[in-house]
Amino acid sequence: MNKKQQQIQKPRSEFIFQKKNYTFMFIGLACITLGFILMSGGGSNDPNVFNPEIYNFRRIRLAPTLVLIGLGIEVYAILLNPHKKKK
Repeated sequence: MNKKQQQIQKPRSEFIFQKKNYTFMFIGLACITLGFILMSGGGSNDPNVFNPEIYNFRRIRLAPTLVLIGLGIEVYAILLNPHKKKK
């Protein structure tokens, strides 16, 4: 037998995700982080004083929407197959 045939071929290890997956994961993480940053604040230092700014559009609508969009992007990044060929 030939020496090349006698050698045991080791399985080649590959990453599960490619560069495109990690790019979308970073974009999703940035959206989630921005959503949580926009959600913060609006409270009052004195518990006896009510601050109505806590119920503004940014904290009630915009920030949670950004977090959900970021989570959707993360799911898309995980399910994305960069090796899929177009017909």
